[in-house]
Amino acid sequence: MYYFWKLYFKLTGWKLREPFPPSLPQAVLAVGPHTSWQDFIIGVATRSLMRIGPIYFLGKKELFDGPFGWMFRALDGKPVDRFSNKGMVEQVAELFSKDPNFKIALAPEGTRKKVDKLRSGFYHIAEKAGVPIVLVGFDFKTKQVCFSKPLYPSNEEQDMKTILGFFAGITGKYPEKGLQQLEARGEKLEARG
Repeated sequence: MYYFWKLYFKLTGWKLREPFPPSLPQAVLAVGPHTSWQDFIIGVATRSLMRIGPIYFLGKKELFDGPFGWMFRALDGKPVDRFSNKGMVEQVAELFSKDPNFKIALAPEGTRKKVDKLRSGFYHIAEKAGVPIVLVGFDFKTKQVCFSKPLYPSNEEQDMKTILGFFAGITGKYPEKGLQQLEARGEKLEARG
């Protein structure tokens, strides 16, 4: 699929602005702003072009139990049980402990709609698993995929300013749903796990 996605990027004008930070066996990739279904296509293409092995995504367990479960697994999905005694943060941290090369991509907004706050799950997963966060921006204005340097969780309030500062410069497919307004207002992470 590498050559297919390379051709797709060439035909559509997309580019990887910076390389993914080298020598990171594990990471939480916080991808945003998430404003369109097209983000998924750009994400799959980017994942293939980076050539760093699988980058997983999360889906509710029921999707993997159904008739299309094989498809979600083939696309590198990982099931999470919403009704488990363990919360999602603990379930995903366990995935990191079982695989020394585990990487997962999450949308910090948790939706394609405009948000007033980011969800904090991606941050707490990285914190609990002891892995860095790499911010990934899909900039539809410049047609570039941008990567941050690794961010190791240390001070949630300060780290949030860094995260929002990164995404403030990224224009999603639908800019009005982007994250610029959060950076401007200095919003904090919504406390969710």
